[in-house]
Amino acid sequence: MQVFKFGGASVKDATAVRNVGEIVKRFGKEKLLVVISAMGKTTNALERLTTSYFKQTGETKKLFDEIKQYHDNIIKDLISDIHPHGFDDIENTFIELECLISGTPEGSFDFHYDQIVSFGEIICTKIVSIYLNQTNIRNRWVDARNFVHTDTSHREGKIDWNKTKQIIHSKLKPLVEKQIIITQGFIGNSPNNNTTTLGREGSDYSAAIFAYALEATSLTIWKDVAGVLNADPKRFKDTMKIDALNYNEAIELAYYGATVIHPKTIQPLQSKNIPLYVKSFVAPEEEGTTVSSSPHDLIKMPVYIVKSGQTLVSISSKDFSFIVEENLSKIFEVFAKHAIKTNLMQNSAISFSACVNTDDENLQKLQDALSLQFNIRINKGCELFTARNVRSIQQVEYVKDKIILLEQRTRSSIQLVIQ
Repeated sequence: MQVFKFGGASVKDATAVRNVGEIVKRFGKEKLLVVISAMGKTTNALERLTTSYFKQTGETKKLFDEIKQYHDNIIKDLISDIHPHGFDDIENTFIELECLISGTPEGSFDFHYDQIVSFGEIICTKIVSIYLNQTNIRNRWVDARNFVHTDTSHREGKIDWNKTKQIIHSKLKPLVEKQIIITQGFIGNSPNNNTTTLGREGSDYSAAIFAYALEATSLTIWKDVAGVLNADPKRFKDTMKIDALNYNEAIELAYYGATVIHPKTIQPLQSKNIPLYVKSFVAPEEEGTTVSSSPHDLIKMPVYIVKSGQTLVSISSKDFSFIVEENLSKIFEVFAKHAIKTNLMQNSAISFSACVNTDDENLQKLQDALSLQFNIRINKGCELFTARNVRSIQQVEYVKDKIILLEQRTRSSIQLVIQ
């Protein structure tokens, strides 16, 4: 039994969906569960829709129409020679979304975010499932929310592992034994039966959850690159593929910001010793990268990782006293309360600095909570640059002419917050 995961780029248009069909067809005799993200940049578009709806900016209808037109164009291309009535269910799903955004929002932004943004995965998987069935790739569409159970945290739902494992093993596994299953990444269900999401780019994590609970033989993540590369080819020249990684190396690279793997993906696989294959949907016959427990030599080649959308928060006491344990406890409590993700931190006797994901609303809440006791300095528009196996950062072309706001070194890595 295998689990496949296809991201937004692999289903961004009708041609891409057909390519997914060809890949699935190659494995048609396998017991296969396929996890699929929203199409293209739909999640970004739905985030804009959520903001417009919540703030009542007047652009909600226009943004909805653009999202619907994008999907309608894909459907029209996919079914040009096929009777369209099979897609009535998709039309009904759009009606449901339109009704959802027609009223006045009540409750938190994060709650509405999960209810609206989750439609990207639902609509995409329905399109792909119907297309595959109409091209004789028999499959069954299932709603991931029936199987992935979380707490009530919105935008970062925490998995109820016992409940999720039990229901996937007892209810979903028998279905996968019989036919190909198409389902969604990124989404789950709370105890009060509301949709939750697992964090941005969480579809890889969803696939790992399914692989873990199904006790799959492997998880394959299909990307638009040849595997795990030593750098982002959009930013760096002459990138090289890493053929094999052990689980711990993969976790570190993902934590630093290597976007090819979601940081939470590895641990469920590691606990069951399930190998992860990162392969190209452009060249599916190529080997890609294997992540497993097999002892590999540590990566010797230079590795460069750039994490954009970062803010440097610098905190110091107003009375020039030392930043001691009591102060740090207060600071960390506020960071946790407002769900501010810290990617790098450093403290001295009189200051504490943290490189965090930019979230304007939560950063303002942090400032409001700490400004009475501390001086706070905010630098937005930053990047977190990580270099491994590099002797001198001055040799790296990417950081030349950049302003270095913070530097931190370990035995194997150099990390810079740059502007």
